[in-house]
Amino acid sequence: MYVNNDWCFGMNSNPYLWLKNNWPVSTPFLAVYFITMLLLFRDKMDLALLLLWLHVPVYFLHQFEEYIYPGGFLEYFNKNVLGSDLPEFPMTKTAVLWINVPVIFVAYPVSVILAGQFGVSVGLWIVYFSIINASSHVGMYLTKGYNPGFVVSVLLNIPVGVLTIGYFISQDLASLKVHIIGFLLALGVQVGLMVYGFLILKPKIKSTR
Repeated sequence: MYVNNDWCFGMNSNPYLWLKNNWPVSTPFLAVYFITMLLLFRDKMDLALLLLWLHVPVYFLHQFEEYIYPGGFLEYFNKNVLGSDLPEFPMTKTAVLWINVPVIFVAYPVSVILAGQFGVSVGLWIVYFSIINASSHVGMYLTKGYNPGFVVSVLLNIPVGVLTIGYFISQDLASLKVHIIGFLLALGVQVGLMVYGFLILKPKIKSTR
């Protein structure tokens, strides 16, 4: 498998360093695993919960495009968005790990599990986040051309997100207040990422010039 940005497969004596360098490699396998589980257990859950679960493998495919094939989102973000001359500065692999893993590997599936226990509206924020984040890739495409993550954003993230929101509305599964809360929570996560990028990371570039 072709791996961009020197994401490596070799084991390292430092487990954290190994995880930092290799976590994206797991994304296609996790996507296949979750899709397989959804196909096997689709008759044991209602459509709303199934749609929420579908966002988990879809986002793993999104990360696969960003960091494995064709990959290069770290370098793209640093050079084309932040204006750096370096492929791994000021955004680093460490930052990429701590942005992606807690949100997608942890918060996404945990939210859907809670949605299955306490009501599907609990997981609504992940739908809005998928749409909002994917829309940022579309925005980058319109201003700077192709960026890793764009194709999955257009073909999967946005369509699946819109389909889910439409189904929730048509079946009256969440109140307007819950939709607004989910949207604002998702927007808050996205804004937090933008603040980190433009107000914390970007000034570091000026300090090195």
